[in-house]
Amino acid sequence: MNDDKIVELYLLRNEKAIKATAYKYGKYCYSIAYGILENREDAEECVNEAYLNTWNCIPPQRPKLLRTFIGKITRNLSLKLYEKRSAEKRGGGQAALCLEELAECIPANSDGGRIADDIAIKQLLNGFLEGLPTDMRRVFVRRYWYMSSVAEIADMYGFTHSKVATLLHRGRKKLKALLEKEGIEI
Repeated sequence: MNDDKIVELYLLRNEKAIKATAYKYGKYCYSIAYGILENREDAEECVNEAYLNTWNCIPPQRPKLLRTFIGKITRNLSLKLYEKRSAEKRGGGQAALCLEELAECIPANSDGGRIADDIAIKQLLNGFLEGLPTDMRRVFVRRYWYMSSVAEIADMYGFTHSKVATLLHRGRKKLKALLEKEGIEI
């Protein structure tokens, strides 16, 4: 079933929308959640909650790209659960490493929230990603959106560990330079 039909089912409040979403995007959402949480039960919980949140968001929203819409919901839920879990115990894993790496080039705003939630920063980040060479963009997104390990990225694209690490380092340097050029303090 295509995305327009699935969204139409949500708009009609037809529960088949959730089944169709799970069938089409379940593995995709699970891979996002598991990449952040590194725990099967927690990942499954976030995916199920993402279906519920999607149900509650459509309507009033009508996403143009359902995959991106549910992927973002899954990622945000997974990050919230990760933060909660990390607050309860000192957690490690890929999410902690990714967030630590990005801390050198993405500042937190004054009220402690996420600077990336600011619309101007989102536009700047999208432009930054569009301007990266293809390999660097793929690696950067795989690491900092999906929170894949360097080894997973190397295997996925047939790169060496060193090449992935270098691409990530150069990408972070470019991002930091762009943010500084735009007057965003780090």
